[in-house]
Amino acid sequence: MPYLELSLRCRESEQPRYERALEDIGALAVTLLDADAETPNERAILEPGVGEMPIWGEVTLSALFDAEADPLVLLSALDAFDPGLDWTRVGFRTVEDQDWTRAWMDQYAPLKFGARTWIVPWDHPLPEGADAPDAAVVRLDPGLAFGSGTHPTTALCLQWFDALAAEGALQGLSVLDFGCGSGILALAALKLGAARAVGVDNDPQALLATADNAERNAVGDRLAVFLPQDEPEATYPLVVANILATALDALAETLAARVTPGGRIALSGILAGQDAELVTRYGRWFDDLRVVALEDWVRIDAVRKRDEAGAR
Repeated sequence: MPYLELSLRCRESEQPRYERALEDIGALAVTLLDADAETPNERAILEPGVGEMPIWGEVTLSALFDAEADPLVLLSALDAFDPGLDWTRVGFRTVEDQDWTRAWMDQYAPLKFGARTWIVPWDHPLPEGADAPDAAVVRLDPGLAFGSGTHPTTALCLQWFDALAAEGALQGLSVLDFGCGSGILALAALKLGAARAVGVDNDPQALLATADNAERNAVGDRLAVFLPQDEPEATYPLVVANILATALDALAETLAARVTPGGRIALSGILAGQDAELVTRYGRWFDDLRVVALEDWVRIDAVRKRDEAGAR
């Protein structure tokens, strides 16, 4: 199936703002590419690896939309976000699905998080260490949904699950992955010992990717996916939400209500400097709030108050 690709050249410092804008106007996927390549097909994916800092002066943001999307409508929506945007930096082309899939597979290598957790491309041989008896290996093909493990926000959540498993605090529990994307976090939790998981996302493409990845990892019978409006009312001993800070703020009461008293939550997708307000916001329902940083991003994890009267 073809897609409409919008490419936008920008300074590295502008990238987070424009990436959020592209996601807000409905991009199915946003990728950082080499802005200095001579042709679109030569652009390397520049998503920084775990522990690495971006060093490029300029990047090209590549955003995929449905083929039927109207370029003028997209430009108009972007103009509402940034009226001063230089439109000579914006381009469009039609790309085939295999362009995206092949580019991702060519660039992606196995990654390890914590003591046991591995994310490995589905057709890649297991690296040394990932074949250990206690290794928790997630075979991943994210397709068009965000979440390959290379971004610090995802890495922070994978490290959290790996640490919980090491403490024996994950075995046999149920997990909610709110904003599941490719399903990487729910799948890692299941591989590390969780009994079942629920993935929630407002993008139907993300739910398809999550379900496909669950089947690929032989845990499809233990993972259910839902749009937010279809999610059954339930509470969970473990909740993870890797979404934007603005959404974490808006959904604070909803997410808090999903965590059982004494249960744990991890919040990610938070830029350094955005955490203080969220710590205060979630402190209404949670104790032991802790902020963990990786590069320019942070994770907040906490324990749900057992005293319901005090949490109101």
